[in-house]
Amino acid sequence: MGQAIPPRAILIVEDEVFIRHDLMDFFSDRGFVAFEAEDGDEAIKILADHPEIRIVLTDIQMKGSMDGLRLARYVRDRYPPVLIAVVSGNVRPSQADLPERSFFVAKPFDPRYVLSEIDRLSS
Repeated sequence: MGQAIPPRAILIVEDEVFIRHDLMDFFSDRGFVAFEAEDGDEAIKILADHPEIRIVLTDIQMKGSMDGLRLARYVRDRYPPVLIAVVSGNVRPSQADLPERSFFVAKPFDPRYVLSEIDRLSS
């Protein structure tokens, strides 16, 4: 028999608890292993403990020592294979502000669109 394909793992970094939980439910319902963090510092710890994470979805504006763009650059430097989705309702970064293998989505957004971009960029 062939080996089972491991589920995809995503880290959702969002300080708004209801948004974070909705996204956790959405991705979990679609077969992802979903991790959550409320800020960049917590996200860094989770990434260190879970090398299976291949997707990070981060808000730009959040509490803590770093914003989502700084977290995205950190992830790119230390975890090159990880795909990064950067979201915001207030800040619209230029393409030059985003690291490689990342994309921006304006809030409010349909998580199905984010999933379609993940699928498109992962294949």
